[in-house]
Amino acid sequence: MDNIKRRTLLGMGVLGASALIAPRVLYAASSSAEQHEIPLWSKPPGGNGPDGPERTNAKGSVTNISRPRLVVYRPERPDGSAVLVIAGGGYGHIERGSESIPAAQWLQSLGVTVFELVYRLPGEGWSNIAPFQDGQRAMRLIRALAPKYELATNRIGILGFSAGGHLAGTTAAEPDARRYQAIDAADQFSARPDFAGLIYPVLTFMPPYDNTRSRREIIGKNPDLAASEEFSVERHVTSGMPPTFLAQAADDPIAPIQNSLLMFNALKAAQIPAEMHVFQDGGHGWGLGKPDSQPRAWPGLFESWTAHNGWIKKA
Repeated sequence: MDNIKRRTLLGMGVLGASALIAPRVLYAASSSAEQHEIPLWSKPPGGNGPDGPERTNAKGSVTNISRPRLVVYRPERPDGSAVLVIAGGGYGHIERGSESIPAAQWLQSLGVTVFELVYRLPGEGWSNIAPFQDGQRAMRLIRALAPKYELATNRIGILGFSAGGHLAGTTAAEPDARRYQAIDAADQFSARPDFAGLIYPVLTFMPPYDNTRSRREIIGKNPDLAASEEFSVERHVTSGMPPTFLAQAADDPIAPIQNSLLMFNALKAAQIPAEMHVFQDGGHGWGLGKPDSQPRAWPGLFESWTAHNGWIKKA
């Protein structure tokens, strides 16, 4: 009887630990690790952009973007993997302070070389495809720079939050779309990531799930169905889509949970390896996850998923 109790308690302990997976380190980027910027373009296509300097508010949200770029976070002991990290903000601003910077620092602490994308916004004088041009160009630049950063070219992923999830998903689903004219040798490289993480993503612009700022900023308030379908990620999933990780809260008031459900079903229909985590509550915009919340588990789950598939080396 004592043995049965012991085994039961041990089993409960294992289940409890697996249910509370959390990132080992959340914000602890090494002060000695290298960080620098790479411009995406000498002259960005698709408009003239905003006047005046870039603006960042007290929460780290960025607007007035005329210099699309990659911010590179190099770990002290890189494992050869890389991730392009993209914050959201409804294509009206970029939530660097609460999303892409903390995520970049966390991944950097795991040994990942991180490229944080600062992309252009359509409402600031740029074309509505400017963010997608930037996402595609960013992936190609990372692949072109793989020898310099000692990256394994089969271990380069993409991670996006909210509207950044839409941008990441679009880049992953349509890497070969002709979004701009090639400008240099980097544009001969593939824009397809090897894996994708989509966190509380906006993915569909189709009714009745189309009441998002992302949809309004990209295709306007009254688009036709053809335009909505053109920018709905789940409608463009093919056998070429990379394996995908999804995480979202069931009570998300900004991006309905159907975004992830539709995407997961599209991935399974195309026989793409996929993992999805739906949290009972948590809302939207939780970044790495607030303390004592269910979404706090997602970074650990993502780390385990990438390690299981051999993209990131789990220490």
